[in-house]
Amino acid sequence: MTLFGEFYVPAKSFALYETLQALPDLVIEVERAAATDEIITPYFSIAGCRPEEFERAAERDSSVAELQKIDSLKGQALYRADWVVNVESIIYAYTAIGSTILEASAQYDSWELRMRFSDEESLDRFSEYCFERGIPFELTKLYHQANPRSEGRYGLTPKQHKALVMAWEMDYFTSSKVTLVDVAEQLDISAQALSKRLSRAHDSLIEHTLMVTPPGGSDDG
Repeated sequence: MTLFGEFYVPAKSFALYETLQALPDLVIEVERAAATDEIITPYFSIAGCRPEEFERAAERDSSVAELQKIDSLKGQALYRADWVVNVESIIYAYTAIGSTILEASAQYDSWELRMRFSDEESLDRFSEYCFERGIPFELTKLYHQANPRSEGRYGLTPKQHKALVMAWEMDYFTSSKVTLVDVAEQLDISAQALSKRLSRAHDSLIEHTLMVTPPGGSDDG
């Protein structure tokens, strides 16, 4: 059965540590990633600093190479880059056991990752790999898709739950006077990051409610 794990990783032991230290307000959100036997190539957005500040810091960061800006809008930017240092654990997860990073974000001194594993054996292999090599991946939550063993319900991560509740409390879903920027400011994240978080949250809610047990009765409405 598919397992979902949430991990805390010290930034010092992962990618872009030097950049995160140079820019304390920088927030990195990974959109998607691909891996080979030697490198991992993620697409990621940044917020909390000007793109040119990020680019200057990243140029001096030994953990990344081939940085390319894909898009930018109002101080936020989307990049792709090759991560070449401190990513052997993720490369192993992708290429050896077929796991996937569903979410990854970082700020200053830590990364938070949400990963999907095909079964408990895959998770055990990943944990053993990290332990044997002294890679400080700390598992903080573990749950099956249909039966979360965490604080969240309906497949929501804590960040997704908080974002939905904040948006609801501020009447974002019902009032045209409340903007995405207003809610994002209360959560201290970018509007772009909030938009993606709400989108993922809605997807999880539908998957774990509407798609689990269809309503009874006829299809006549």
